[in-house]
Amino acid sequence: MSPSAADSVPSRPAGAARPGRAVRLARLARREAPRTALAAAGGLALAAAFPPYGLWPLSVVAVAVLALLTRGRTARQGAWSGFAFALPFFFVLLRWLHVVGYDAVLGLSVVEALFVAALGACLAVSSRLPGWPLWGACLWIAQEWARDRVPFGGFPWGRLAFANTGSPFTPLAALGGAPLVTFGVALAGSLLAYGTVAAYRLRTGPWSPRAALPGVGALGLAAAVLVAGYAVPVPTKGDDTVDIAIVQGNVEKPGMDFLGRPLMVLNNHVDATLQLARDIQAGKKKRPDLVIWPENSSDLDPFQYPQARDRIEEAVRAVGVPVLVGALIDHPGKQGYIDNKGIVWDPKTGPGASYAKQHPVPFGEYVPFRDQLSKVITRLQRVPRDFYPGDHTGVLQLGPARLGDVICFEVAYDEIVRDTVKAGARALVVQTNNATYGRTGQPEQQLAMSRLRAVEHGRAVVTAATSGISAVVSPDGRVLQRSEEFTRDVITASIPLRDGTTVADRAGAAPEWVLAMVGLLSCAAAVLIGRRGRPDKEGQK
Repeated sequence: MSPSAADSVPSRPAGAARPGRAVRLARLARREAPRTALAAAGGLALAAAFPPYGLWPLSVVAVAVLALLTRGRTARQGAWSGFAFALPFFFVLLRWLHVVGYDAVLGLSVVEALFVAALGACLAVSSRLPGWPLWGACLWIAQEWARDRVPFGGFPWGRLAFANTGSPFTPLAALGGAPLVTFGVALAGSLLAYGTVAAYRLRTGPWSPRAALPGVGALGLAAAVLVAGYAVPVPTKGDDTVDIAIVQGNVEKPGMDFLGRPLMVLNNHVDATLQLARDIQAGKKKRPDLVIWPENSSDLDPFQYPQARDRIEEAVRAVGVPVLVGALIDHPGKQGYIDNKGIVWDPKTGPGASYAKQHPVPFGEYVPFRDQLSKVITRLQRVPRDFYPGDHTGVLQLGPARLGDVICFEVAYDEIVRDTVKAGARALVVQTNNATYGRTGQPEQQLAMSRLRAVEHGRAVVTAATSGISAVVSPDGRVLQRSEEFTRDVITASIPLRDGTTVADRAGAAPEWVLAMVGLLSCAAAVLIGRRGRPDKEGQK
């Protein structure tokens, strides 16, 4: 502060009382209100970038907004801006959880927003360094890295990459997976913020070509990052093909009670498969090489209920090809636990190889600290038994095809899908049951993840859902066919099978770890530099 500015600050009279805490908080709230409102608006803009709205350019704008609001601020102020940005973002993004309760929406939104609050603090600190747009983009990766892993295995919903599954950034997934797509979006947004700062300085100061160069250069780099994905080759063809049929049997109603009476969901899928068999016999449809049913397509354990097994075998024998059946099975070695499985059911030999979901959803498929929490939150009693995590990838031989099974929310987790491809999957299958969240936007968000995985691994992705959205996605991320929600449908398609791997497959998690560490180290460096530049109070005495 200059001497003239210091002289203009009114001093408190000697002996005057310091304002009370309530008064100070009120003043702080008034001072921060405009920034808080802008942060919330930025969060809402980011929510609109995701399905079902899909306005992906807003993801770049939202990153720029948060960068501008945190630049030059203290860590505490940056954390508040990050939280004010993230809370409305996650509340809108995760609104599909309202079928469980709006308290669940708010609770999860607060937990996720805390990670972005930490991001805001780090953005504020690192903005003191030269080249801050680069460090800011790396910090976005660090935030997603942490949020994807903790607590209880993490919750990856809301990654910038998942808003950009049909944008110029999408092909970057073939080089570095979802983290590189997020990095591209965050870097473009941070450069946009840098250009905005440079333009403001130019407007308030003397103009010269040299003064305009930083802003023009930043915007030019942002444009280059935006179009860089077009230079990335993305495979579209396979080594050979396989003919498939996806059966979406439908459920009676959306929401928590989608199952209805026992055998209802299974009968729907059996009846749709029997109709497919009749169409094949009549020459209306070509016999596929395999059939895919969704997660929970059998609402009773076929190994415990003979009537369920009989119905499955009736459908499989009628269609005459292997069927991938989704069912909840009593765990054979852990009494009281359930396996969420995809089972290969052969028309001649019956049930064979299977895959058990590796990452059950906390509070949805198992209850952490059940004994303690269920006494306080009685709603948790609607999850009477815990799902047991599987211990291997979902590579299954289904007729002539070696497919990789991924069940429902697992498509959001990088390592599960990557390990499945590296284990030999030539195409990916996402068995899902979105009936609980039908017509809420959640099925569109999950389909977007399938599109990104297709590009990341150069594999066709087949999504099979009980009530929708079932879809066929080509290796370049295009949706070739899709069903409507809450309709019975059978989708037939020929999909490519590939043995080759992408750069992202070979690089694994290394790009994410490197970028996250660079971001965290930049924050640490800014803190150390700030401490060294701070005057020594003892030396001033």
